[in-house]
Amino acid sequence: MVNPSHPGNVGSAARAIKTMGFSELVLVGPKFADVTSQPEAVALASGALDVLENARIYDTLEEALAPVTLAFALTARVRDLGPPPCDIRQAADLACAHLAETAEGCAAIVLGTERAGLTNAQIGLCHRICHIPANPEYSSLNVAQALQLAAWELRYALLVDQGAALLPASTAQAPSRGAEPASGEAVQAFLTHWEEALVGVRFLDPAHPKKLLPRMRHLFSRVALTRDEVDMMRGVCTAMLATARRDDDTKK
Repeated sequence: MVNPSHPGNVGSAARAIKTMGFSELVLVGPKFADVTSQPEAVALASGALDVLENARIYDTLEEALAPVTLAFALTARVRDLGPPPCDIRQAADLACAHLAETAEGCAAIVLGTERAGLTNAQIGLCHRICHIPANPEYSSLNVAQALQLAAWELRYALLVDQGAALLPASTAQAPSRGAEPASGEAVQAFLTHWEEALVGVRFLDPAHPKKLLPRMRHLFSRVALTRDEVDMMRGVCTAMLATARRDDDTKK
């Protein structure tokens, strides 16, 4: 982050990159020398104090980029001169490939000031210009928001490259036997019970069944019933038959 003036943006930036698995935040010439300990920065870091407290601060962008082997200048403005442009997703893929191919590789996303962005001279120190394809009629992004998007794209590219899981690990216990698919025998027994229940509640006329039963069988076949579901539906059948018998007894 070059010349950040709002401590809150610095704190938000620390939080943004930590949520995406990164920890190196670099500040160049911040407005406040103690920006990482400013109350607003600490408050908006919200759990990412380690990233905030360990942020490195340099006087110039040249010093900050000294160890970097691939730097992307994040800007919303089109530049006639400067490094070749790419969008943020392409930048993430390029960074991922660069890190895989270069043992000592180090990639960086460079953001400018909140109001003016990066100067042409600062962009000239980077290897590529990077754009976020936002709404062209309103493309203004807060620097911390822009950094969040960039960090997300980088994380996604790295996860895909590593073949890592993209969904959170389940904390649920191992599924019970009841969640296993019901056997064909159990399903057929249920369907027989279901037919009996439908007759019992007078929904099915056995003398004129038409296509009701085949349609019911197709329905339950598509559902791929589990053991628990078959047991539940057998319970429904039992309740239907019990209700039908009580109604018959009442009428008598």
